[in-house]
Amino acid sequence: MKTPRAVLVALVAGLVLSACADSGAAPASPESTGAAPVTSQPSPDPSLTPTDPVSPTKGGPSGAGTTTLTGTVQAGVEPNCLLLDGNLLVGGPRDVLKPGARVAVTGHSQPDLMTTCQQGTPFVVDTAKPA
Repeated sequence: MKTPRAVLVALVAGLVLSACADSGAAPASPESTGAAPVTSQPSPDPSLTPTDPVSPTKGGPSGAGTTTLTGTVQAGVEPNCLLLDGNLLVGGPRDVLKPGARVAVTGHSQPDLMTTCQQGTPFVVDTAKPA
């Protein structure tokens, strides 16, 4: 007796769901939603790619020149994010830049650089070596 009742419930549910569906509506497309279609692949890790590379001799966008930072690298709250004295290390050799390593890095601050890390001022690393 339970099997015919379950079949009846399933049929009724199917009818109700199909009646609720708008059969005349076309599936959503990027044009109908106002969204732009994706035409290129994003960079594998945007935090490692500076958007506006700057020559160290000319200085950064704010006129800052090359700076050397020395200290112990710390892991950030996000994966693959490394910090040194409140600066987010962008780029550089990952075999040298590891959490807990004492290093000396040269580069320049680029505060307008967008990253996936949610802490620190972006510091684009030109060179890094153990200290």
